Amino acid sequence: MRPSLPTRSALLVVLFASTALAGDRDALSVRSLLLSEHPDDATHRVYVKGQVVTALRFEQLVDPTRTKLLGWEGRFEPLGVVGRKVILEPLRDLDADEGIPLLVTLADGTEVPFLLRPPQPEATWRADQQVNVFKDRESHAAMSSALNDALKENRVLKEQNQRFREEETSEDHALAALLASGALEQTPFVIASYFSGKDEELVGTGSVYKGKGKVGVVLKLKNLHAKQPWSMKSARLTTLKSGSERPFAVRATTPSIAPGASGVLAFVADKSAFMDGGALTTLFLEVYRHDGVRQAFVELEPQLGAK
Repeated sequence: MRPSLPTRSALLVVLFASTALAGDRDALSVRSLLLSEHPDDATHRVYVKGQVVTALRFEQLVDPTRTKLLGWEGRFEPLGVVGRKVILEPLRDLDADEGIPLLVTLADGTEVPFLLRPPQPEATWRADQQVNVFKDRESHAAMSSALNDALKENRVLKEQNQRFREEETSEDHALAALLASGALEQTPFVIASYFSGKDEELVGTGSVYKGKGKVGVVLKLKNLHAKQPWSMKSARLTTLKSGSERPFAVRATTPSIAPGASGVLAFVADKSAFMDGGALTTLFLEVYRHDGVRQAFVELEPQLGAK
């Protein structure tokens, strides 16, 4: 097979399009914020995303005449204050180094300062959709909300630990790690096709591999953005016939790719993933970047799953 890629490959089509296709919105993100009396912790961060509404919910009424968003013109919709809620909606994503001050004044005169920031790719925070703000840390509502947050975090950690244990003994994850590190000779894979793509923020090349009962995809990416790190938020592998999701392993050489730097993503799936209703079918591998935009789309044709 030729290593070059024609307009439409017999094996796959790949599209790098960071601005053309919008991915899924962030999953519902609700968290609690307990106000601190310590002066060093006086300004609380809220993470906002372009065209996504964020609501701050307080225990008492908010004074709309003394609640102000500074420098919002051209960046946010007009500030909304409804009873105990403050409603925020950025017109666009904030730049990585951008911060917008917000001062909320409660009915009793308490002033609560916030700094509105974009979600950080290297952090665990997603965009906030609702933040429950508690002034009285000892109130029943505050303690109940904090307990729910702790239980949620504990559940997530348990799921992560279980996944990590499973990945430690997974053949597919081991193969993906080898592909990501460039140790092709230590795997059963042979090259099936090459591809490449580029947009204003990312340039990449990729390879599709066929092995003994396995298929692999490797993406080598360079971040062209001057300020914004690049990271993968999620990926999925689905069938053409029924749209069913298939399991796969993924490994990366780095959690995020700094501006001007490069990184590698490797994916491995069993050839049984191509079977749908007793017949071979096409698979689609989709890769979504940190802000939920679909960055890459790879079509894997049924021949890759044939013996």
